[in-house]
Amino acid sequence: MGKIQRLVVGSFLSVISGTAFSAVIESTTLVGFGEAKYPDNFTHFDYVNPDAPKFGKITYGVVGTYDNFNRFASRGVAAQATGELYDTLMHSPSDEIDAYYPLITQKVRYSDDYTWLEIEINPNARFHDGKPITAHDVAFTFDKFMTEGVPQYRVYYQDIKSVTAKSDLVVRIDMANPNREKMFSFAQSTRVLPKHFWQDKNFSEPLSEPPIGSSAYKISDYKAGQTVTYTLVEDYWAKNLPVNVGRDNFQQIQYDYYRDDTVMLEAFKAGEFDFRLENSAKFWASSYTGQNFDKGFIVKQEIPHHKPESTQAFVFNTQREVFSDPKVREALNYAMDFEWMNKNMFYSQYTRTRSYFQNTDYEATGLPNDDELAILTPLKEQIPERVFTAEFQPPVTDGSGRIRSQMRTAFALLKEAGWELENKVMTNKKTGQPLAFEFLVRSPTTERIAIPVQKNLKRMGIDMKIRSVDSTQYIKRLRDRDFDMLSSSYSANSYPSPNLLIMWNSNYIDSTYNTAGVSDPVVDQLTQEIAKNQQNPDKLLSLGRALDRVLQWNYYIIPQWHIGKYRVAMWDKFDRPEVMPKYELGIDTWWIDQEKSQQLPEKRR
Repeated sequence: MGKIQRLVVGSFLSVISGTAFSAVIESTTLVGFGEAKYPDNFTHFDYVNPDAPKFGKITYGVVGTYDNFNRFASRGVAAQATGELYDTLMHSPSDEIDAYYPLITQKVRYSDDYTWLEIEINPNARFHDGKPITAHDVAFTFDKFMTEGVPQYRVYYQDIKSVTAKSDLVVRIDMANPNREKMFSFAQSTRVLPKHFWQDKNFSEPLSEPPIGSSAYKISDYKAGQTVTYTLVEDYWAKNLPVNVGRDNFQQIQYDYYRDDTVMLEAFKAGEFDFRLENSAKFWASSYTGQNFDKGFIVKQEIPHHKPESTQAFVFNTQREVFSDPKVREALNYAMDFEWMNKNMFYSQYTRTRSYFQNTDYEATGLPNDDELAILTPLKEQIPERVFTAEFQPPVTDGSGRIRSQMRTAFALLKEAGWELENKVMTNKKTGQPLAFEFLVRSPTTERIAIPVQKNLKRMGIDMKIRSVDSTQYIKRLRDRDFDMLSSSYSANSYPSPNLLIMWNSNYIDSTYNTAGVSDPVVDQLTQEIAKNQQNPDKLLSLGRALDRVLQWNYYIIPQWHIGKYRVAMWDKFDRPEVMPKYELGIDTWWIDQEKSQQLPEKRR
């Protein structure tokens, strides 16, 4: 792996913790994985232009609608970017894995046995109304999330015993169970709420008014469900901190909502908004034409990247009886003819996804090595035999659209699972029920990619009904786990992090992050071992590959595809740094070139 786990250490003191001595580590930086790239005296990240002008407005298009301003509510649909209204205690850059630098925090100290962490708040930190951000706000935030927040937060941070304000500017985190990752994660991911705004409100409920925030932008205008505008805070207290230099260069950011992606694309071409990151191969190949392209007002760019890929997939809800048998899930994988779809629908732009760690060292290839076998062999009776005997690959066709051999394989699997084709209907031999399920979608683009699968399933006697709902219904049904199958994605895994608990561990079954509803003791054990071994790179490598194999061969998804570049279209007024961050496109580092802007129609300047 080439990286050795090492703590970034400022100074050491000896203290007594219980009956044993432990060291106290003081630092300005926390590192959860690898080594810190930037020294204590760094002035800005490598991927920014520190002299970028702060000017102009960028407008994005968004599909759907919104009905509130509380990103963390348990119901409703929050407006775009409302979670980013609040700064985090520390900031994680886009060119490192799991390294955190000062934002609201100016210094940390913690015991090397990871039983406690103390955070010093920057005395200059302020909310948008001018009130100081204090340790009391941090303690309040933790309590608010734990009592009124989403269930996964409470489960994930159950190892934290308490978060208390030692003084106005020092907050202490005490662990019920020592856990380095949860302790560091709290410092990086916690968005600090203003106690004076939220203390009399139910955090789990939607919010009809924009809240008081603390970040570089605040909501300046909105039309409920249709548009929301953020304006750069002129006196933002943290604008000159090293983590913010060269970032947040637009004076305004606006999100306009559209009913579907096709309408939104036409609006973009007509000049209704500025920037579009294209996800549809068809649109990219055939729809980016017109007079604004001919005049050079709109430009298309393909920007290569080498970042880890998200796992986009048709996801089975394994809590549904129809998908409880892995053989059924495997059989349905043969209904997706990727080679035909890629050639006829995607203009051969995509590569098939096969791993939950795609484009990383943790992707499981070949057969398990000795280190992986040491992990997997004791679990042999609980996992698919092919984990040990074969490299996982999704089904491959000749691209002709004829999938008779794939159908024969699927029929054999279904027969083993207790299903038979009767009068051209796949029927359960015990119950007599047909094999039928609903595929939940919220956009025509998703429906388009589902139709070829639906047609192939119909040839196999299986009825997949495509149910289209609006964004509000979709999110509610997702939260309630009221679906059979949907198209979703698992976020890219740069390395096997403790966040895999939220995505796969059965303790998080009530969380929509565990979209497939996986409840498997082996997956639980592997994800828990991953969380425990964050400081052991060699073990982590083997654990990640072992987990990948187990997930692959359990067929929780029908894996889809990925592409090694960003497909970007924009009105030609932007400039960006020469260096792109390794793990993101980095639009927060872009800026508007005033000279280029003046060449555009007035609406898009």
